[in-house]
Amino acid sequence: MAIQQEIGNNGENIAAEYLQKAGFEIVERNFRSGKSEIDIIGKKDKVLVFVEVKARSSSKYGNPEDFVNEAKATKIMEGAESYMNQIGWSGAIRFDIISVVFNSNKTEVKHFKDAFY
Repeated sequence: MAIQQEIGNNGENIAAEYLQKAGFEIVERNFRSGKSEIDIIGKKDKVLVFVEVKARSSSKYGNPEDFVNEAKATKIMEGAESYMNQIGWSGAIRFDIISVVFNSNKTEVKHFKDAFY
């Protein structure tokens, strides 16, 4: 497995664990629809939350959350629409980003709620 893919997988696992500890129910991971992929879909307080996880080995070249551009956000929203149609969801939704940085001495996790619309 490529190192970047391993960092991404580890980041997603840490993000899922973080969300569960924060009271989220994880309902789906790595949901794919067309060209869209949603890393984590969770539920909390009757809100369906679509989470993009960005993980990096350091923040040397910028914060991971800064790498979610408009095109990526659009793809996630398209996937979210597809998922909601599949399950018949008409309740509240939110789009979050979880940033994971694996620094040499500690792992840093940041949660950005309502990151894009």
